[in-house]
Amino acid sequence: MSKNEKNLITVNDIEYNVDDFTDEQKIMLNHVNDLGRKLDNARFNLDQLSIGREAFIKHLSVSLGAPVEEADA
Repeated sequence: MSKNEKNLITVNDIEYNVDDFTDEQKIMLNHVNDLGRKLDNARFNLDQLSIGREAFIKHLSVSLGAPVEEADA
């Protein structure tokens, strides 16, 4: 980043320059960002698991000769 560019973030509708943060505040910001990435990954994994489970339920139902229904269990 050049000297004219600022490292700004917005928290509770207030803009802050990260370069002015204390070390502790920078660590907290890193945790917030990391947790956001982890939540995104968890949602992605949950989608995969849910769809995969539904697919296996359908395959099991077909193999058993049972009618295929939506899996709510």
